[in-house]
Amino acid sequence: METTSPTPASSARGLSKVYGTGAAAVRALDGVDVDFAAGAFTAIMGPSGSGKSTLMHVLAGLDQASAGRVLLGDTDITALGDDALTQLRRDRVGFVFQSFNLLPMFTAKENILLPLDLAGAKADERWFDTLVDTLGLGARLDHRPSELSGGQQQRVAIARALIAEPEVVFADEPTGNLDSRSGAEVLSFLRRSVRELGRTIIMVTHDPAAAAYADRVVLLADGRIAGEIVDPTPESVLSGLDALRALDSVVGA
Repeated sequence: METTSPTPASSARGLSKVYGTGAAAVRALDGVDVDFAAGAFTAIMGPSGSGKSTLMHVLAGLDQASAGRVLLGDTDITALGDDALTQLRRDRVGFVFQSFNLLPMFTAKENILLPLDLAGAKADERWFDTLVDTLGLGARLDHRPSELSGGQQQRVAIARALIAEPEVVFADEPTGNLDSRSGAEVLSFLRRSVRELGRTIIMVTHDPAAAAYADRVVLLADGRIAGEIVDPTPESVLSGLDALRALDSVVGA
């Protein structure tokens, strides 16, 4: 009996992104074909300038592709108009960035619930309680961002990204502003949100130790997919990056 593969949570086909024109044009993405499985934690890595942040921004609908297709589930987001794309980002996508982007006048609870408030929707109390419990925020809900540590602020940002139960959460260097201990806590929570809460996370990072929390690492070089690492360890990720840099040196020479 023939079986069909599950639809990826996010995917790209022939994806290209060019900045500028003529001799000044920079090809940040060059014919990328990639799938990101639902219910998985995937890290995107590559040398500086490899196109990893550009790929994430185009996948998330934050930037437009120059050519090719981007799909969120079965939806071709490259075919959507501005209004439909805005609604898709609000209803089906979550974001976690290096800068926590919390509103300073709001409490942690108010920041978490903000996406639902903007959409005019009510929170699922059980889901809210699950997030708060999983992220260890129960005692901090009435505190404003200035009263929270960096790690606590990022956990609030993660809860905010997950509160509307998006299909995919995109995380761009989510531990970049954190010390090693807080960063490890945040990465553990991201992994738990995948394994215990069934979320899908796509994370850009430059840190091999951070990437090792993922189920899979997608490697980029010069705007192209250069390989992947399944069940990564810090050592295997570092080895993969070293191989990319060595190849880049040979090509440059």
